[in-house]
Amino acid sequence: MVEFKDKVAIVTGGSRGIGRAVVLILAENGCDVAFNYLSSKDAAKALVKEVESKGVRCLASQVDVRDFKAVKAWAAEVKEKLGRLDILINNAGIVRDKPFMMMLDEDWNDVIETNLQGMYHAARVCIVTFLKQRSGDIVNISSVSGLVGMPGQTNYSAAKGAINAFTRSLAKEVAAYGVRVNAVAPGFVETDMLSAIEAEQKDKIRESVPLGRFGRPEEVAACVRFLLGEESGYMIGQIIQIDGGLAIR
Repeated sequence: MVEFKDKVAIVTGGSRGIGRAVVLILAENGCDVAFNYLSSKDAAKALVKEVESKGVRCLASQVDVRDFKAVKAWAAEVKEKLGRLDILINNAGIVRDKPFMMMLDEDWNDVIETNLQGMYHAARVCIVTFLKQRSGDIVNISSVSGLVGMPGQTNYSAAKGAINAFTRSLAKEVAAYGVRVNAVAPGFVETDMLSAIEAEQKDKIRESVPLGRFGRPEEVAACVRFLLGEESGYMIGQIIQIDGGLAIR
């Protein structure tokens, strides 16, 4: 499949979990991909080799999305080395779960600065290119926590809820320029974030999911691919839940 042949995508937080799955599905569809990582250097190197084996180009860069200047320089490097920029996937994120009354300033700030401010930084540097060329796609990785709220995740829910509002607002603002903005809102997915939860708690969470299982990164990536494809060309500002029915309303 070469649906995205000759296109270039940036994926934030692309070395593991959902980001890694997105990088791979884009590559499988003919897209050249650049992704950043913060500390997973070995995982990033391995992913570059896997992507290049699919016959497309891949760049991995150690970039902190909280640093606007670094993100701006990274996007410029991607355009210089890969020749263009067509797609942005805002995936980088962290959790610092804790009851609100026990939450430290750094727990709040780290999550907001990475999940929300980092998303803003990447979108801000890419949108200029997209508007000038009158084409481009942005898909933000949100969460059902941003739709319904989750106890112990006031910081995470606040960041993801803001991303949902950002997605809808920017979608209306740039649609006339041929730029589409959408988001996916995963529930509990088998990633490093979920693996950090104790087994007993994971069992309780699984029982609350109507489908009775956790999601797979590949399932989220498939929805991202759909939002980037021609079949979703009339969709903007959508927040698609991928949660096994966890947050049905």
